[in-house]
Amino acid sequence: MPRADWRVRWGIPVAVIVVLALGYWWLHPKPRSLGTAYISEKSVILWTTTAEVRQPAATAHYGDLVTILARQGPVAQVRNAAGVSGWMDAYGLMDPTLWQQATALLAKARGMEVQASGYAKTVTNLHIEPGRSSDRIYQFGRNVPVVILARAVAADTEPAAAAGGAASDTAAPDASQPKLEDWLLVMRDSSAAEAPLAAENTDVSAAAANAAPAADDATADAPLPMAGWVLARFIELNPPGPVRDNAQSSDLHLAAWFELNRVPGGSGDVPQYLVAGSRGEEGQTCDFTLLRVYTWDDPRQRYETAFLESDLCGKLPIHVFGTADAPEFKFADQTSGERDYVMHKTMVRRVLPNEQNARTPRAAKKK
Repeated sequence: MPRADWRVRWGIPVAVIVVLALGYWWLHPKPRSLGTAYISEKSVILWTTTAEVRQPAATAHYGDLVTILARQGPVAQVRNAAGVSGWMDAYGLMDPTLWQQATALLAKARGMEVQASGYAKTVTNLHIEPGRSSDRIYQFGRNVPVVILARAVAADTEPAAAAGGAASDTAAPDASQPKLEDWLLVMRDSSAAEAPLAAENTDVSAAAANAAPAADDATADAPLPMAGWVLARFIELNPPGPVRDNAQSSDLHLAAWFELNRVPGGSGDVPQYLVAGSRGEEGQTCDFTLLRVYTWDDPRQRYETAFLESDLCGKLPIHVFGTADAPEFKFADQTSGERDYVMHKTMVRRVLPNEQNARTPRAAKKK
């Protein structure tokens, strides 16, 4: 009989505790996941609460995969791989699909040839595609150096200011059409700039920039390889001095420049340049409309325009290859197809299709 009393005495409290525990679990279930996302900022602090008085719980870095636990307006509660949860600005999250697209874009950019170089004039958003309405994947700080890989045109999707009465009556016929804007595919990582074409040997530098035009005050961004589309007007190009000076004097909007080779000069070897550009407003169909080759005149100690062609509708990229003695370059023209040129000393001429077939394959010239 005493054994039965012991079981009754302890069995009831244990049963009550189990029931209370189950009830608590039922009323306070584990937070359900709202999916996963990647951190799209260099680093973000996960805060213990959304209140003004709060403590940092952890720090998340670019590319970290987190689990989304809750969303409250512009903020989200996330849990990192270590199991620590905290609140952050939801603006710094990127969904997995967009992350994969951004990764693929960077991989593609690393295999492209540099067309120009420059730096961000201000805080600049990188997009996955050309256009303001496309998804943002990162943000560059001011003075971050970039290389330019491609150009595209997209319509300005921002609503225009409404015109009133008489002004709308006298508007131009195409005033209702969206403005076209220039966009550039840029890359932060300068080490992936000069990939040679298949079966061709890149013997010259694709782009030679001036020494740093301004200090990079976004030093935290430096280790991150990053590629994306940006508004062209937010990028300040940084050409070599002779290219910049000649472009300014001829009112030329630069699209690309290349060092073709070097020749003896008064104080050492002097570079000679191929330059592509255009004139007029942004939003043009052609990436560039004219080509110039600047060669060094040593007796006069100045650059001369050795070659000029202005009847083009060129499309980037321009491919530069060949040897220092006979550099070549080619590109696609939207009206006449592929165009190929070769330079001997200071003479530049176009290589016609029938000459290309009769030439020795470039691979056979390699030593």
